Formats: sequence, structure tokens, C-alpha cells
Amino acid sequence: MQRPRLRDNKGKRKFELYPLGQIPVHMICEMGKWFTYQYLVGNKDLTGSVWGDIFAAGIDGSHLDSPLGLADVIYESQCWSTKTVKHNNPHTQGKVRVISGRCSPDYSYGITDPHENIQKTGTAVLSIYNERINIAKDKYEPLRAVILIRNFETFEFALFEHDVYRYVTSEYEWRSNKNGNLEGFDATNKHCFTWQPHGSQFTVLYDVPTSAVKFSVKQPPVLDFQKTLDQVGFDESWVTIV
Repeated sequence: MQRPRLRDNKGKRKFELYPLGQIPVHMICEMGKWFTYQYLVGNKDLTGSVWGDIFAAGIDGSHLDSPLGLADVIYESQCWSTKTVKHNNPHTQGKVRVISGRCSPDYSYGITDPHENIQKTGTAVLSIYNERINIAKDKYEPLRAVILIRNFETFEFALFEHDVYRYVTSEYEWRSNKNGNLEGFDATNKHCFTWQPHGSQFTVLYDVPTSAVKFSVKQPPVLDFQKTLDQVGFDESWVTIV
């Protein structure tokens, strides 16, 4: 569907490869190829870095593969934060926990005791995450997160994306759980975030939308040992005794 013509649309919108959440079929097929290839070369699961490579290949983009920042994959002026979560039932999972980096209130704000003022610490954690969003948006727009729920044993997958936006820090109440981790809740008492003082890991909880693309890939066959060696031209000269 074409973008609507608006009387107040005086400026040109930022580049958008495809509408939010409407991941093209050819991209899903391309992912299926790469999942199959990973399995055939002996990888029984996906790492986050490999998922970034696969998504970048699907859009003909570039995978920055950096542990810092939210911009993982870029295409022209648009970028994605690529995340993957392992689950037994990707097609029926309703909520996922996504590790979204490390936020250190000690380093950023000098908060040495995170439990002294839990609300202050939680606000600091969200402020750090918001600043990472600011940095990414200074260079790229739109900024999206694309999340793959995977089961490499059954070859079942679910894929969804959402716009990455800044959080209003005052809208969340922070509490300490029995493990000493801090949890952020919205006005409806919905658990939205978890932050771990040990390691400063920040986790965002997402509801899986009904628009998530759910798909399966045919289980690849086991490669024949001798045929595979013959295909790559292996012979004993490949072995060097030092």
C-alpha cells in the first residue's frame, strides 16, 4: 500500500526498507537457507552474532557486530537491533525476555549502592538505555528491534519487530526481588524490565505480537561423510605434521 498523501506532509520521511512488522516473504526464505546452512556445517544453535549476519544478508545490509550500542545491522539510513531468544515452543510463546545490554549506574551516575534508593537506581538504568537510543537515532532512523524466537531442534521460529523508542522514566516503579535484582513495573503493574546489579545486565520483557511471523524449516538431512570430503576435494596433502 502506498503512503497516504497529507496536506501537512511538508518534509520527506526517513527511508524505510519495508513497513514495520511486514517482513517480506523473500527475507523469510533467505533466513531459512541460512538456518539450514548453519545446521549442515555443524552449528546446532544460533549465536546472536550469527543471527545478525543472517538478518544483514536477508536485507543486503551491513552487520556492525559491535558489543556496544544498539545499531547492529544497517541499511542506508535505517538500522536494527538484532536479538534472538531460545524457546521450546516459538509458535506459541506469548512473552520473551531480551537482554538489551549492560547499564551501570555506578559508572554513569556514581551510584555505588543500587539498593540504597531503588527508584533512583531504576531511573538511572532507563536513562542509560535511553541515551543509547539517542546515540543510535542521531545517525540512523528509523531504529527498530528485530527479535527471533528459535528452536534449532524442531526448526521452528517466530519473528517480530518493533520501533525502538525512549522510555518515560517516571512512568515505572522499581522493586527489588528475592534475588536482589531490580524489576520495573508500569502503571498497570506489568513487569517490563529486570536489571541485575551483578554484571549490570538489563533485560526488557516483550509481549509477542499477533503479527509475529511464525514459520518452520524442513529439517536438513545428515551429510554423508565421504561425499562431503570428495565434494571439497580433500586429500591427505591437507594434513601437515609439524
